Formats: sequence, structure tokens, C-alpha cells
Amino acid sequence: METNETNETNETEKLQKLQKLTAQYFTTLKPTNEANSYTAQFKVVNYLELGCLITDLLKLCILALDNDMHNFSKKDKSATINVSLILETILHLFPVDEMEFLGYVEEIFE
Repeated sequence: METNETNETNETEKLQKLQKLTAQYFTTLKPTNEANSYTAQFKVVNYLELGCLITDLLKLCILALDNDMHNFSKKDKSATINVSLILETILHLFPVDEMEFLGYVEEIFE
């Protein structure tokens, strides 16, 4: 009988640790008022940077669809894509805290 109580205590402790870690590390996605819907945020300096990011993402998608980067840049000299800005945005969206959380979960359940 003690073995079952010990197992239940261990499971309860693991669950409590998991709940604490979840609250601490699951920070990238924020719940919205809609069911099963979340938002992810990233920071921009101003509307100009946001506009540049959006247009660069659109240009990148156009190039991926057309597969004709050389002609695209000939049409419009301002059509260069700020790949650095796109990669930086992706880096900001990457859920680092959640990855750290998964490391702790692995330790708990080893």
C-alpha cells in the first residue's frame, strides 16, 4: 500500500513541477478571447520597420513563387529584400523559453 502512496506522491510532485514550469516558460503564445487561438508578438522600432518587414516578406514570397529573383530586382531597384530583418524577426518569434521548458520536462520524467 505504501508503494502506491509513494508513487502517487511522486506523480503529484512531478505534476506540480510541470505546472510551475509551464507558467514560467510558456510565454511566447498568449491566449486570445477566441477558443483555441493564440497570438505571438514581436517588437519593431516603428511603423516604417513594420512596413519594411511586411513588404520584404511579400517580396520573398513572390520570389519563391516566381523563382525569378534576377528579373525581380531589375524591375524595381528598391525591391531588395532585407533578409537580415526577416531572420531577426523569426529569431524573436522562436520560442526559446519553451525549449528551455522542454529540457526541464525531460529531466523531471527521466
